[in-house]
Amino acid sequence: MITSSTLSTPSFIAASSPTETADIVLINANIHTVDDNTPWAEAVAIRSGRFMAVGNEDDVTPFIGDHTKVIDLEGRFVMPGLYDMHTHPDLALAPGYADYLNIGLEDPTPEEVKQAILDYADSHPGDGWIYGQYFVRYTFKQAGLVADRDWLDSFMPDRPVAILDRSWGCMMVNSRALALANITAETQDPRHGYIERDSITHEPSGILVDGAYAIIHATMPPTPQHALTRAYREGLHFQSGHGVVGTKYVHVCEHRLNALRSLDQDGKLSVRVEAAISWQDDIFPVKRRWELLAGERHYYRSNRLNANAVKFHFDGTHESRSSYLSTPWPGEKNWRGHLNLTPEHIVDMVVDMDRKGIRVIAHCTGDGASDIFLDAVAQARARNGNNGVRHQCAHSTTLLDTNLARFKALDVTAEFSPVGWFPSSFANARAVFGEERMQRAYNFKGVIEAGGNAVMGTDWPVSSLNPWIGFEAMITRQNPYGEEEGHFFGQPISLEQAIRVMTINGAWCMGIEQHAGSISIGKSADLIVLDRDLFDITIKGNLHATQVELTLLEGEVTWDRLGAFTDTDMAATWQEPLPAF
Repeated sequence: MITSSTLSTPSFIAASSPTETADIVLINANIHTVDDNTPWAEAVAIRSGRFMAVGNEDDVTPFIGDHTKVIDLEGRFVMPGLYDMHTHPDLALAPGYADYLNIGLEDPTPEEVKQAILDYADSHPGDGWIYGQYFVRYTFKQAGLVADRDWLDSFMPDRPVAILDRSWGCMMVNSRALALANITAETQDPRHGYIERDSITHEPSGILVDGAYAIIHATMPPTPQHALTRAYREGLHFQSGHGVVGTKYVHVCEHRLNALRSLDQDGKLSVRVEAAISWQDDIFPVKRRWELLAGERHYYRSNRLNANAVKFHFDGTHESRSSYLSTPWPGEKNWRGHLNLTPEHIVDMVVDMDRKGIRVIAHCTGDGASDIFLDAVAQARARNGNNGVRHQCAHSTTLLDTNLARFKALDVTAEFSPVGWFPSSFANARAVFGEERMQRAYNFKGVIEAGGNAVMGTDWPVSSLNPWIGFEAMITRQNPYGEEEGHFFGQPISLEQAIRVMTINGAWCMGIEQHAGSISIGKSADLIVLDRDLFDITIKGNLHATQVELTLLEGEVTWDRLGAFTDTDMAATWQEPLPAF
């Protein structure tokens, strides 16, 4: 039943003739549009995937026809759909679907890691690989143990074992795995990583840092296609159920693109996906890299899938102290971290990709790495002009204050990852840059106040795929679950700023802000209906638990917890309960 609205009446907004009828009309809602011209509305009309009217009930009533689906939202809060600009469903889920080892604990003890390996060996007899995730190197240090080949050899000497660290910063392997990969004292370090070694013999210790563990992946059989397809399928399901309408899956190869394409063809690509091809073998081999970059990537293009981007690790990680800093690491005289590409390499690559219209997404955890990346983009702008390609600084863990204004000047997105935004044992273990740098960590506020574009990426599996956890933490810098009190380093931002980060800023980052990212006439009909009003709750301890009741992408119902479209020809893409990751 259609009821009268009780909210204040915004000005009339409509772009279409009332002779055209809507497919969907939503009324009696509290809509935060993220459109500066009309920030609030009560009703929308949708036709052919676009908003044809945004205003109050009187504004949309003329568009209601015999076949219009009219939903009374009974005062529910509505906002544009969310954007997760950096995540990896394949890395999180495919290993399990491929029947690799999954220890399944957030922070396993060394004894729990050992038992999991032994149990896997018992249930998977033979001489094949024991490969999986995760151990936490920091936890080994806390236990007074060294994570290395000797520790693995002590209970599993005859089968190859390779276990990833939870941060994805390194891999622990045993002697059998090193032998199969032909990694010896004479093996040269790859440019984008290194092999930890005995200081006297140079024999590998069994810890392979950053791109060095791609040598192991190159020795193993590739992840099965069925596992990749299922991983992306369930990731998309989870994201739609949490209100995501745009995402970036960074680090893909030909196998991953084939999996995404098959879902697209099956009508299951319920989120816009930008897939970034690995520039080098940071995690797994990309055998068709040059063919993809030469043009084969266009084979996968649709209105939901775009592979027009590359991703690479420019520096390392916190735990390995390989993040590249502008000055030496605390306690070090000269060590500033590690660059996986020479500055000359990155300039030539960024200029070349920019000229081709390919977005560059650079993993930069240290302030020295992001400084060099911005220099490379400046070179691209100088040589190519500003051709509209918006490059992306991934993670942006620490940034130089002098670089904040350069994000706007160069049209570069600063992307932040939420794992370190609130106090937790994992985040505290990563707070290793020193007091001065940590005070300006994850500097959303600095980039935004300097006029730049800031976005968030869940970086799953390093942190949760649920975007609402990071959404809350960027506003509070406090632990959403109350497990630890106090504030984490850095400055919080306001709710209004955070909503823009999660919506229109993400659309800008994908280059689609002119037709998505806000609830505006003529734009793609992307919105979410929530179980709570974000402006009427205490953010801490509440926002992260937000439930999405309805998700629309291009006017298509991708998630319908309300059951409003059940048994209609507009039934949601995903009918099953949300996966529990």
